[in-house]
Amino acid sequence: ISVDDLNIWVGYMTNHTNKGHPESLTPNIDRLSAMGLSFTNAHASSTVCNPSRTAVWSGVRPSTSGCYDNQDHPWTSYIRSGMGINAHFKRHGYHVAGAGKTYHESSDGFDKPERIYVEDWDEYPAERHGYDKQPDKREGFNRPCKNTDKLRDEDDQDWHTVSYCIDRMLNGTEYRGGDSDSSAGSTTKPLFLACGIKKPHLPWSVPAKYYPSGTAILPPYPSTNDVKDWEASVWEDLADISEFGIKKFSDPGGDHLELVKKDRWADSLQSYRAAISYMDMNVGRLVDALEEFEERDNTIVVLWSDHGYHHGEKAHHKKSTLWRESSDVPFIWIVPGVTTPNTICDRSVDLQSLYPTLCDLAGLPIPFHVDGDNIRSLLQDPEAEWEGIAKITMKYQNHAIVDQRYRYIRYLDGSEELYDHDVDPHEFINLASDSQYNDIKTKLSEWLPQVNMERWHDDKDENVEISCNHKAKIVKKCRDGKSFVARDPNNMCKFVACPNATSTESAPPLIRPSPDYSQLNREDATEEPTTMPTIPSTSIGKDNPTSAASLFYPGYDFIASVFLAVATIFFGEFIS
Repeated sequence: ISVDDLNIWVGYMTNHTNKGHPESLTPNIDRLSAMGLSFTNAHASSTVCNPSRTAVWSGVRPSTSGCYDNQDHPWTSYIRSGMGINAHFKRHGYHVAGAGKTYHESSDGFDKPERIYVEDWDEYPAERHGYDKQPDKREGFNRPCKNTDKLRDEDDQDWHTVSYCIDRMLNGTEYRGGDSDSSAGSTTKPLFLACGIKKPHLPWSVPAKYYPSGTAILPPYPSTNDVKDWEASVWEDLADISEFGIKKFSDPGGDHLELVKKDRWADSLQSYRAAISYMDMNVGRLVDALEEFEERDNTIVVLWSDHGYHHGEKAHHKKSTLWRESSDVPFIWIVPGVTTPNTICDRSVDLQSLYPTLCDLAGLPIPFHVDGDNIRSLLQDPEAEWEGIAKITMKYQNHAIVDQRYRYIRYLDGSEELYDHDVDPHEFINLASDSQYNDIKTKLSEWLPQVNMERWHDDKDENVEISCNHKAKIVKKCRDGKSFVARDPNNMCKFVACPNATSTESAPPLIRPSPDYSQLNREDATEEPTTMPTIPSTSIGKDNPTSAASLFYPGYDFIASVFLAVATIFFGEFIS
């Protein structure tokens, strides 16, 4: 069960830590938590949807794949077919079904194959909803929600996603053997089911019954929504953060200032809590179905969120930072025979642990490319000795390392932050400049990613004429400032050239830098690299047989070869 934009405002976090939110009630997530083990120090691999989900599902960290933001290329540009958790389980005999938002922008399922590898799933229906008119995306945030008294539970797509998943659990006869009278014999397969719940992602328009009454409790700091006092308290909190950190990750003059001036800070909090309550209701439907499921005692359940969410802390709203509010996530495991009900673990882990741990628990080989800790030992004993940490990446070469006590942040420009969660759980005091913490910084910095894949940068204001004789617009510029990717208006050609390229100059074709996954031969991998899909060359041309179409539509070469073989046989028979 993956949840979108859910921070740690859930019951088990509030009850067992100094985090959470005392007014945010999640009785159904609490039911799920009571059935297994819940982590209180779990973190997203990245703090925005695309890189976070790409990392979790593929097992490849953003710093290795080069997928850093929602505005980057689609995730399929970074991860090849066959690398994902779902593909791995399908390859090993599972019936693999999904619905909703699992990977980034995957909600349309098989209806939009360019956003999902169709061959890696057995089922993936497009999302449905019951709205007469979809709510505006920012409803509940910087503007009031409309017509909440007329909304029904079944209007939102999450209702239908969960309904589909319940049906797959309780009525999925086609993968459990089908008709008992079938002459084909039993085709029973184990089930891998991915349920992607979108709320509490914006918009926060849900039926009126989910909106809390009373006055909202604002984040502990700043403590006022008076503009003058707010500005003073914000700059006091940001005073020990570098200019780079403030410019790239805080937003003191943006969303938060707008909410304060519109007197919508408290209202936006209430709307977010309403969206959490609606999400929790749908989780409850899944828990009810799980309790009816005949395979309940043989089923692993995992609930996770792709990242957290700010509500004014550090003068920031939404996500995309390296601070606690963005990286901390709920992480719940139910593993029959392994986890103990109603257990809490405070060890530091990140979501990269999901792939290798599921493989181990299901008795599947762990692929060589998967980069993450196997947390089976913690599921068995939450007090087990643990030397692991959490790594969080947001954009190119900006990382956070979180252990049992500290959060260490290092930005692209070299500036640093260090927070001691034992005495400063809200991360108000940056200790990075205090020399007595140098040894701690040095120790934590050893965990920073050693590979930082270059990314492409937008520079869309220039038009060029390139060797394909089409006028093209620059769509991405390389960090070196000397090369760019240009695409013609009809999407027929995509080339790299120098900025002053003309139609008489050769433009060597390129798609993007190619990640090197060969370095990821994990020591406990039990699946040989040769069994995994190969990563394509960055260039296309006479020396590279990979077709251009296959890079934009993975599987194209295979389909084309099958079609050619069938056509050859057909025409051969026809001629005979």
